[in-house]
Amino acid sequence: MLVEVPDPQIIAGVIVAFFVGIFGMLIYNKIKSLTNQKGTDPSHISRMEYYERQLIDMKIRMDALDLEESLPTEAVLEKIEPIIEKKEPVVIKKEPEKQDQKPRMPNMDFNGVAEHVLGLITLKEMTSRDIQITIGRSREHTSRLMKRLFEEGLVERNTKMKPFTYKITEKGKGKLGSSEQTITA
Repeated sequence: MLVEVPDPQIIAGVIVAFFVGIFGMLIYNKIKSLTNQKGTDPSHISRMEYYERQLIDMKIRMDALDLEESLPTEAVLEKIEPIIEKKEPVVIKKEPEKQDQKPRMPNMDFNGVAEHVLGLITLKEMTSRDIQITIGRSREHTSRLMKRLFEEGLVERNTKMKPFTYKITEKGKGKLGSSEQTITA
């Protein structure tokens, strides 16, 4: 069986073309990475962080509104019926929203803060960031607190989601006591 070997010039041409292609790809990747570095503006990053904080605050406020008890329907009807009977145009004045900062919780010992956090997560799972904003403490303080509560078995950590969410365990409910100190933010 005879095998025909191509000319050395053809083999050399294929090898040279291969290396030129590799070299071209390397140059392209270098140029692409340089243009990406110039396009990254630190102001965009800070702006994104600002909007992320705003969204988290809005999420927490919406959750707090969901937890608040609304007026019973009878009380709402009692307020609306006189207006309907008079058939007067109703002018609703919208007050400007105040940007009031939530005051930081007063200094408490571990048990006071722990009971407060356990009360927060009794009704609904919360992330560490949600808890941090609600109690007004630093990220590190909140992380240490949640780690300690987790190690004591008072809370469960849902590791299937990022960021982790925490929910109260039966042992945690027992620590809160029979008074059911659920806290609405």
